[in-house]
Amino acid sequence: MPRKEEYLTPEGLKRLQDEMRDLRDERRPEVAARINTATQSGGTVDNAEYDEAKSAQAFVEGRIRELENILANAVVAEHTADAVGIGSRVTVKELGGKTQRYVVVGSAEASPLQGKISNESPVGQALLGKAVGDEVEVATPARVIRLRVTRIE
Repeated sequence: MPRKEEYLTPEGLKRLQDEMRDLRDERRPEVAARINTATQSGGTVDNAEYDEAKSAQAFVEGRIRELENILANAVVAEHTADAVGIGSRVTVKELGGKTQRYVVVGSAEASPLQGKISNESPVGQALLGKAVGDEVEVATPARVIRLRVTRIE
């Protein structure tokens, strides 16, 4: 099965690399020490400290695997102000409505509450490649909206 490219901004790549370093160098040894302490103090059966430490270990190891996959397939996207691309800060005006500002990022960086929308989301897909003045229609779960690109940074 072909691997899926993970588009990242330079800032997103650095943030994920820093998280990976923290998980490997800090969190993993801390959790291992907690498991060792819990095992020595009460064995592994009916030991709440041991169970909690093993759960933490599962989380850390799962996140490390997830980050390894993302970073192995990372494509760092550089954007221009000519057209919307990954890393673009784009301002759109809903026709007959309000103005919104988004940063188009890869799915690994998406955080809609922070205004970071995925290039795979309906709005992100519709905006990719568009220039200032272009209009797009986006089908959302609630309705179809029309957006005009007013600024690209």
